[in-house]
Amino acid sequence: MKLLRLLISLIGLNPRAIIALRFMPRYFRDKRRFRSAGGIIGEQFPVLTDYADSAGVAKGHYFHQDLMVAQKIFLSNPERHVDIGSRVDGFVAHVASFREIELFDIRPLKAKVKNVTFRVQDLLELPDDLHDYADSVSCLHALEHFGLGRYGDPIDPEGHARGFNNLIKLTKRGGMLYVSVPVGRKRVVFNAHRVLAPNDLIGLAADKLALESYSYVDDHGDLRVGEDFQRLIADSENLGYGLGIFEFRKLD
Repeated sequence: MKLLRLLISLIGLNPRAIIALRFMPRYFRDKRRFRSAGGIIGEQFPVLTDYADSAGVAKGHYFHQDLMVAQKIFLSNPERHVDIGSRVDGFVAHVASFREIELFDIRPLKAKVKNVTFRVQDLLELPDDLHDYADSVSCLHALEHFGLGRYGDPIDPEGHARGFNNLIKLTKRGGMLYVSVPVGRKRVVFNAHRVLAPNDLIGLAADKLALESYSYVDDHGDLRVGEDFQRLIADSENLGYGLGIFEFRKLD
């Protein structure tokens, strides 16, 4: 079944759109009613999937991480916030709506956006001028790709560990570091991403960072939060493809 879904996606077929073909008769009925009411149609572009859709999606990895971490940055109001590789049309846009944000990515960004300063930077190679650079740093749903070559980065089986170490170097002492990665059954899904055990990232922090909070998005796309970090960590270790959201403070 997984292989079939993969083949369907590779040839560009959308199973949801195929299923929505059942609404084609409704589309033609609506079109006739529109014309009967005096409407003039210039072009046709059938959108069938929206007939059965809800008002929106308020779940999933990106929805929860982008909203949660943006809210934390709003409340903490750091002097300088730097993001590495997070979605521009998600988290970065959230933060840019209320403050300036610096964005580093190995890929170029062609657009110029208010409140967004961009720099092409491979985080596997951190220059000296970026050490202790920002009092607030984020890297959301990006670290798991480092070293897999998917985005033109060099192949490195330990790319996530090297990248995380450079995130720590980028953060000032006493500053905050927000990281999210897929969590659950540990594996490399080449060349898409890695799935880490939550304690893998915590172990890499060693004596350099203190874990301030941990939350996760489960396999159903729902956010799980609480005061008992260890319980949440244990609960997320056996997920198929969850998302761990880590909030660290760099030790003085």
